[in-house]
Amino acid sequence: MLAVLLPAAGTSRRMAGRDKLMEEIDGVPLLARQVARAIASGAPVYVTTRADRPARISALAGLNVQLVPVTDPDEGLSSSIRAGVAALPDNITALMILLPDLPDIETSDICALMKAHSAHPGHILRAVAQDGTPGHPTLFPGSLFRELAKLSGDTGAQSLLKRHGFTTVPLPGYRAITDLDTPEAWARWRAEHAR
Repeated sequence: MLAVLLPAAGTSRRMAGRDKLMEEIDGVPLLARQVARAIASGAPVYVTTRADRPARISALAGLNVQLVPVTDPDEGLSSSIRAGVAALPDNITALMILLPDLPDIETSDICALMKAHSAHPGHILRAVAQDGTPGHPTLFPGSLFRELAKLSGDTGAQSLLKRHGFTTVPLPGYRAITDLDTPEAWARWRAEHAR
């Protein structure tokens, strides 16, 4: 069985004091919006959290997710990945890592990676934009869980992608690489989407 992990224990340090995951789109916090899209794929969903951002946890109330506290969130993305992998039950055989600050990722994109996994179950899969630029989500087979559990630093699983390579999964437009890390990125995105 495949699971989806949304690492939501970051600091939003480039947001000038705002929390990017709590920015609202159509009245819904970005984190809750993207978690709901993951849930709609039918896969079990795990979300890493940090104790000093209780609003994120509250935003997920009522959603069918497994919250995973991260004890060392300031270490970066790897701490969320380690905690997420440790929380998986034995029947999970693949893990999709879906960064929650990519607002254009839709349930259909998540399902596209799931379908590609069925065709290439032993491969690392990585979503790419229409121009071939690598982005997210990424999907890892269970054979790499042990390596994921040993990651360190704030570069996520880049070392595994370099070591093992990956099979690309094209997504429409630039969904795979549109991330909103700064107030300026949010302003541009909202202007483009009239929100």
